[in-house]
Amino acid sequence: MNGTRRPRDVHELIRVLPDVPVLRDRCRALAALDVLMDGRGGSYFDYDPAWGPGTEAALMNNGAGDEYAILFTPDGVFGRGFDHESWMSPYTNEDMALWPGLVDTLPEVFRPLLAEPAFCDDDVQVATVVFWRETADTAWRAGPVEIPEDTDDGTGHLFHVLAAGTPEAYRAFAEGYYETTLDPAAIRHVWDLRPLADDTVKALNPHLDLAEATAMLSRVGYPVTR
Repeated sequence: MNGTRRPRDVHELIRVLPDVPVLRDRCRALAALDVLMDGRGGSYFDYDPAWGPGTEAALMNNGAGDEYAILFTPDGVFGRGFDHESWMSPYTNEDMALWPGLVDTLPEVFRPLLAEPAFCDDDVQVATVVFWRETADTAWRAGPVEIPEDTDDGTGHLFHVLAAGTPEAYRAFAEGYYETTLDPAAIRHVWDLRPLADDTVKALNPHLDLAEATAMLSRVGYPVTR
């Protein structure tokens, strides 16, 4: 996308993810842009600054069975994604287990998150991508999972906008998803988490006014009074 190759799997993803503060801002920007585009709330990207005690959540759901969640916790960051068409899905094996190696080295502090109801289908833990970074870590980590040559873990289409990490990448995605043409300057303004202006709001969604947009963006942790 825009000259940036999509990460093929979780091992490539963790090599291109930025440090935690940058990733958090990137996630908030994606949610804010999607809130403005959708006019109701993030329909594709979302951000919940009060997901749990001391925990913020960056969320993606494409409405077709694919999703990710990145949890910013007091112990670090835990990320998981699910591609429902991947052969690495737990639904491809009789015991409904996660793919070998996916969480073998996951720190104990993050293991309870695998059982969160939001990340399970009844008793089945659903994930094809898992990565993390404890507070003391200096790099992102993933388990020793081997990706079969005839399939993938879904990283490419789940995380490509996040991994690219540019307003141009979001614009390319959104123009296709929302079937519209977008103002690059307006996209950049929100991507940089700058104070909202009415002309910026109108450039992205002529049906919203500044007061409505400010109220919606405060829900996703956008710094509306910065």
